[in-house]
Amino acid sequence: MMKNTNALMRLTFTRLLSFTVFSVLSMNCLATQTNHERVEEGAKQYLIAQLADNTQDTSIDVSIVKIDDRINIPDCPTGFEYNASQEALTQSYISVRVSCRNNEWYLFTSGQVTRTKEIVVTQGAISPGTVLTSSNLSLAKVDVRRLRYTAFTDLEALIGARMKRRLTDGQAIQSNMLCFVCKGDRITITAEIAGMEVKTAGIAQQDGVVGDNIKVINASSQKAVIARVASPEEVVIHL
Repeated sequence: MMKNTNALMRLTFTRLLSFTVFSVLSMNCLATQTNHERVEEGAKQYLIAQLADNTQDTSIDVSIVKIDDRINIPDCPTGFEYNASQEALTQSYISVRVSCRNNEWYLFTSGQVTRTKEIVVTQGAISPGTVLTSSNLSLAKVDVRRLRYTAFTDLEALIGARMKRRLTDGQAIQSNMLCFVCKGDRITITAEIAGMEVKTAGIAQQDGVVGDNIKVINASSQKAVIARVASPEEVVIHL
């Protein structure tokens, strides 16, 4: 019984000693951090916090420009304060004003923000007219600055669409590159009237992705109507 008690005491003492050493080392690291490093890290955390609410499934990476060591940064007992305009927060390079309430000191530093989002990209090269399947699509994180049109996050939602242009391996698929219903396609026009459905054949006069309203010709009456693209083979009219 005595041996067990002694072993337990030695284990407790060892853990306590390890924690104490770790705490001292951590405090020493903080103590040796220069004001330049404090400002740079503070600016980074400030930008991350400001941008966190507007990520919309987008990953944010912030890199702060190193402050010239020749610039004097005085101590700030109350803590450095950071500010960036709302307009600046939408940019890739953001200017941040750093100041201290204890004195009139301030400086401007900047951070480079990279926003990436997981979207659907090509898996292998794709030729115009290719029908998209799960075998030629994949998901990858892409810098949103490279996207000029709407990108897609749901791989399954693109299956059945057709490419309008040639794409290389790993290229982001955007709304202007494909059509679910393409101009000249023979499609089914479904008219929904008071809970009933009436179907007829038609010909698409425009390209469109799911959700788009496009012009189609009723093959029977030869009249043009505007219908919403529902799938690669169907458009819908609500009457």
